Amino acid sequence: MNVYRSFEEIPYYSDTVLTVGTFDGIHRGHQYIISKLLELSNNHKLRNLILTIHPHPQIVLRKENKPNLKLLTSIEERLSLFERYGIENVLVIPFNYEFSQTPASTFINDYLFNKVGFKKILIGYDHLFGKDRDGNESLLFDLSSKLNFDIEKLHRIDLENNRISSTDIRNYIQDSKISYANMLLGHHYGLRGLVIHGHKRGRTIGFPTANLLPDDENKLVPSNGVYVVYFYHKNTKIFGMANIGFRPTVSDEKILSIEAHFFDFNEDIYDQNITIYFIEKIRDEKKFDSIQQLIEQLNHDRNLCKTLIINEISN
Repeated sequence: MNVYRSFEEIPYYSDTVLTVGTFDGIHRGHQYIISKLLELSNNHKLRNLILTIHPHPQIVLRKENKPNLKLLTSIEERLSLFERYGIENVLVIPFNYEFSQTPASTFINDYLFNKVGFKKILIGYDHLFGKDRDGNESLLFDLSSKLNFDIEKLHRIDLENNRISSTDIRNYIQDSKISYANMLLGHHYGLRGLVIHGHKRGRTIGFPTANLLPDDENKLVPSNGVYVVYFYHKNTKIFGMANIGFRPTVSDEKILSIEAHFFDFNEDIYDQNITIYFIEKIRDEKKFDSIQQLIEQLNHDRNLCKTLIINEISN
């Protein structure tokens, strides 16, 4: 997959079909857009191109009294998913305040048409862009007759009569409904980061853990609790269980930790970047009266996770 980090990097090519958006999460709605983009690309022999925006506009333009947006995908996770779903070309638009002031007509004419080149543009059912989000379907149709390009508008994709949106998926993850969030995503939610050294308490009780430091401070971390998880090591899926929280049984520190214990795995992965994928939440984090009670609970958690993993594999 070709990744371009600025409008100056990407070669001009008029025989292009493109779409523009943040694509946070690359959920089933985004996947529908991607499938249509690839279909148009193949049928009309056009270069397929996605323009994705980074950093997220809501982070750049956030007002002081509003909480910071938490992302479903870091930019590297997003690029990995684009490649997974067959996209051949991605332009990462470097977003800042100055760029946000670009009128929609200027963005289409000067950037998309003259710098990138395209014959077809694919838009979602609610797509808006440009300064004050004044780029809409009406503007596109006006410009299409002047610049001679085609517009393909897609309808909304629902699942179980519910809309699929990045905002809703974020809410489900924060509400501990990770399995439902995964269904809307169309893949397991992932958290990418560096494996760092911890206090190594887990190995003293038979549950060594990998401590993860997320690679994006704006990344959404699932709600506190214990999860069935996996990661890939040398192209092999390694299952385990992960705890997100403050480890109240062994520490009084109020520092959030992300620890994963992988089953039948003892290789050194310190200082490596891995992605932990979340299958299902099995319980909330709790404080135990003794280390022995904690060990008993962890054994129970491990058995439950292994049962759920068997069901996951069989499905």
